[in-house]
Amino acid sequence: MSKRKLSRQQRWRIEKVQAERARRADRRKAKDSDKLAAGEYGPEQNGRVIAHFGRTLDVRADAGGETVRCHLRANLEGLVTGDRVIWRAAHDARDGVVVARGERASVLERPDPRGQLKPVAANIDQILIVFAVEPAPHANLIDRYLVAAEATGIAPVLVLNKIDLLPAEGGELRALLARYEALGYPVVTTTTEREGGLSALYARLAGRTSVFVGQSGVGKSSLIDRLLPDEALRIGALSEDSRKGRHTTTTARLYRFAPGEPDDAEAGELIDSPGIREFGLTHLDEQQVTEGFIEFREVLGRCRFRDCRHRQEPGCALLAAVERGEIHPERFASYRRIVESLVTS
Repeated sequence: MSKRKLSRQQRWRIEKVQAERARRADRRKAKDSDKLAAGEYGPEQNGRVIAHFGRTLDVRADAGGETVRCHLRANLEGLVTGDRVIWRAAHDARDGVVVARGERASVLERPDPRGQLKPVAANIDQILIVFAVEPAPHANLIDRYLVAAEATGIAPVLVLNKIDLLPAEGGELRALLARYEALGYPVVTTTTEREGGLSALYARLAGRTSVFVGQSGVGKSSLIDRLLPDEALRIGALSEDSRKGRHTTTTARLYRFAPGEPDDAEAGELIDSPGIREFGLTHLDEQQVTEGFIEFREVLGRCRFRDCRHRQEPGCALLAAVERGEIHPERFASYRRIVESLVTS
């Protein structure tokens, strides 16, 4: 499809808006430079972005203390929650300015409405994929989260919440968890209804920066409310009719919480991001999805034909691994559904 040509008036308006933005950026840069030269800001210090609000953001110094509302130097763009920055506080300590961004150890990206990948959080050690006994989890949805996590290079951890609702024998859900544990994925079980129900979660979060993802209604906000009793998070009610939750968190924010037990050595940090019903994979291609199934990796590249699509081709190494029991047939079926969904989307 050819691009729509702009009229002369439309081009003039776009150029006018862009020129005005450039002038505002130059004014901000000059104002910051004047303040810095006049000594209105203190020395440079290291900090971390706690929350992002367009051209302003909340920063917490590595040395501790309260968060400070800062604005960005005009030449800085694309900062997200979790970024490590160099900033300077005003002498009255009411605000500050971020002057540089540090290197990112990792970045979590999500596609925007136009399908372009945009960073939403940085410097994350692990992605906690939260699911619950209710609403009932589906293996294909869990696989989608795992594939997306593998594509980021950030270690995924499965968190089964609301285990107080789990039957004593565990049933199919316990068997599903065992399948993922056999693949090497850490699995943590939690509940807010029992004493010590979060001990395993505290241990997993200690000393790490984590981000929670998962369907609405799985209890992410409830977990964070228990981890951070001083934070005012609104917890959504679970619909009795649909057994599906409602989105309750609206912006990504980094929280620091105290150790779970008095003798725990380290606290942890987590980034709470808006809940979503289904994790989008439209930004991934078929090869990335295939590589996202970690048990496939040992046999990838061994198919008879270089362009094998792993359907019914003779000499397909993946199909042979399924027949030998090295790849679970349900995982392979889940893989096929995800690949087919890329085509239909």
